[in-house]
Amino acid sequence: MIGFMGCYAAINALKLARHIVRSEQEARVLVVNLELCTLHLKETTDMEQILSFLLFGDGCAACLITADPTGVALESFRALLVPGTRDLITWHIRDFGFDMGLSGQVPAAIEEALSGRAGEILKGAPASAIDLWAVHPGGRTVLDAVERAFDLEPTALSASRDILRRYGNMSSATVVFVLDRLMRMKNATGSRGCAMAFGPGLTAETMLFRLVSPFRSSHAVAAREEACDA
Repeated sequence: MIGFMGCYAAINALKLARHIVRSEQEARVLVVNLELCTLHLKETTDMEQILSFLLFGDGCAACLITADPTGVALESFRALLVPGTRDLITWHIRDFGFDMGLSGQVPAAIEEALSGRAGEILKGAPASAIDLWAVHPGGRTVLDAVERAFDLEPTALSASRDILRRYGNMSSATVVFVLDRLMRMKNATGSRGCAMAFGPGLTAETMLFRLVSPFRSSHAVAAREEACDA
């Protein structure tokens, strides 16, 4: 159980699953991200809370982590804590459910942190060496901040922007939806990628990966089952 981490929990869970598989080659670890963000919804006249309600949606994603050489190869992880930002994202359990606070300063704090530590995240490689970007779409301004921090082309975060437009911010499940979208791209085998998600702390969980093989869906399912083998 990995809880109370918010939007970056999926990458933390993938990190733990990878450690298990590296220790036991026959292990098959199922990571499930279930987010019921509408539990935050309540009647209020607080405009900041209303905007937060409009941003978040419910979502569920699942990843199967194995030693099989298919899907996405999880190569390395890096967690970044941004000093002095603990009050920018808050989450409290109160009498009427979850009470979340999301400051408008979050995008600027993310941009400043990523700009100063880009080399650490990418292990010294330039951003141009990354073919695929799986960035958690915490909001349009968050994606804009990441784009500026790494000086990316406007199309680099198209998968993240599409998931945000179609489903909203589903907290930890969202970055898995983005990874799934990238896995379904044609002619992307062998591409190097960088995934990242942000949450309370302010914390950024990042992951370098490589697309080993494209994802093949044998049939359509009503509830989107997101598969990510490593």
